[in-house]
Amino acid sequence: MIFGMSLATFTLLHVVISLVGIVAGLIAMAGMLVSKPLPGWTALFLATTILTSVTGFFFPVEKLLPSHVIGILSLVLLAIACVALYGRKLAGSWRWIYVVTAMASLYFNVFVLVIQSFLKVPALHALAPSVPPSEPPFAIVQGIVLVFFIVVGVLALRKFHPAPMASTGYATR
Repeated sequence: MIFGMSLATFTLLHVVISLVGIVAGLIAMAGMLVSKPLPGWTALFLATTILTSVTGFFFPVEKLLPSHVIGILSLVLLAIACVALYGRKLAGSWRWIYVVTAMASLYFNVFVLVIQSFLKVPALHALAPSVPPSEPPFAIVQGIVLVFFIVVGVLALRKFHPAPMASTGYATR
């Protein structure tokens, strides 16, 4: 039992939170690419991605796992992203710091999604049956995901210059 839930129920909740975080993050990322602040989607992305990382530490394990390291890195990046966005309002260098940390956090969440997909989806698991997956199909997919996030991250760094908006609290150019 975790927080009064069975392990299966807690796992389902963790997965749903993760997927909501990924979808919200992709929408917030799309907003960055057109320099359109999406404060609601951004807040949902940050909150659910933080919650994803935190809930990941409650699964019963006996030692520190790579997933814990990713969770710790993600929480550090998310803390910096929140300071940049809400504390420093993207002023000066905080704009690029926010873009990099938010995109890296989203990447980590998608990275874990790919791993879990290869472990849990039978058709994908058949392509990469080792645990953790290490076969070429897995490496190719992870490579594509990494290149996608690098390209989109560079584009977001160039394009995300939100105009001042009193209702969002975002900074000026």
